[in-house]
Amino acid sequence: MINKVIQSADEAVADIHDGAVLMIGGFGPAGQPTELLDALIRLGPRDLTLISNNAGNGDYGLAALLKAGCVRKIICSFPRQTDSWVFDQLYREKKIELELVPQGNLVARIQAGGSGIAALYTPTAYGTELAAGKETREFDGVHYVLETALKADFSLIKALHGDRWGNLTFNKTGRNFGPIMAAASKCTLAQVDKLVALGEIDPENVITPGIFVKRVVQVHPQQVSLTA
Repeated sequence: MINKVIQSADEAVADIHDGAVLMIGGFGPAGQPTELLDALIRLGPRDLTLISNNAGNGDYGLAALLKAGCVRKIICSFPRQTDSWVFDQLYREKKIELELVPQGNLVARIQAGGSGIAALYTPTAYGTELAAGKETREFDGVHYVLETALKADFSLIKALHGDRWGNLTFNKTGRNFGPIMAAASKCTLAQVDKLVALGEIDPENVITPGIFVKRVVQVHPQQVSLTA
């Protein structure tokens, strides 16, 4: 019987090792897998590379992971906001590396990683510092920059509902990068608000199929039958 349900967030993240590359879901705080990030802080790996939309908010979740000294490098689109003081301080003190990626390019590179495509040409960032040192080509009179795919050892994402096979649904903007990150990593960990029985999610409503998910953990435990 296939059962990908893990009993705790700490158990779900237990094999994330030093030097791992992680994709972290979340459009800012929306859809951020906070409980998995808290468990990762308790585990305490070092020299992580994070791929995310932003570099954390306030002192919780992703920002707390940075503050704990777990992260060596972050690849993101929005490293600075009004509440990004943790990243700001670490970056100014040269304690963290940054690779800045326009958001459209970030999405395209993650999608490429999940599709088995090694690299892609994009016009975004051509002629700017972000294209320095990268291969460029011209197609039909338009200049493009070659960007490599992004892949990860682990993806940490948040979903609304999940079943024991790993099928997932999301809540509005909580969906964000979760589905493409799940496809672009070797091991996807999904925290869900509610575990449901097999068949309770209409197949037409499955956003991320279980084939892309290795572990599911319910962060607000409820009694549910998983034997269907």
